[in-house]
Amino acid sequence: MKINIPTILTIFRIVVIPLFVLMFFLQYELKNYILFGLFFLASFSDWLDGYLARNLGMVTRFGSFLDPVADKLLVATVLILLVIQDQNLFFILSVIIIICREIIISGLREWMSTIGQSGKVKVSALGKMKTAFQMTGISLMLINTPVNNTDVYHIGMILVVFSAFLTIWSMINYLAAAWPSLKEH
Repeated sequence: MKINIPTILTIFRIVVIPLFVLMFFLQYELKNYILFGLFFLASFSDWLDGYLARNLGMVTRFGSFLDPVADKLLVATVLILLVIQDQNLFFILSVIIIICREIIISGLREWMSTIGQSGKVKVSALGKMKTAFQMTGISLMLINTPVNNTDVYHIGMILVVFSAFLTIWSMINYLAAAWPSLKEH
């Protein structure tokens, strides 16, 4: 197994999860900004590892497997922590939708790859847009402090709720693309 810079960045996203959880529950000055910074850094590492892997020819099987796993572990963990902090019904339902969709689509992609049809459920522009809204929303919720008299926390929550709608839409698209293969087998 070859470990390169993109793979190290992916592993970083997994390693940072316990640190993030610990820092979430501790009380200290500037906590919200540190959590935001850590999540932003991890999110940026997701973009950077993909960019480096594709543009420098560093794509590996291990990295291709681990990258989406690291993303889902990080996002699910942070969303669950935010639910602990805020039990808003729409937010809770959005988090459930987001996590359930990730499990469904991961299973669908795995199954489609076993029948040689993984190209039908590869990441789409809608999926990338969903991720952008989701990561931005989570980041704003982590700041959890007004910025220039703007309630960024609730803006972030609205973005996460909106990303849940995009999540449903993208899931329907993936399932529709896979439907011919699903009904055959």
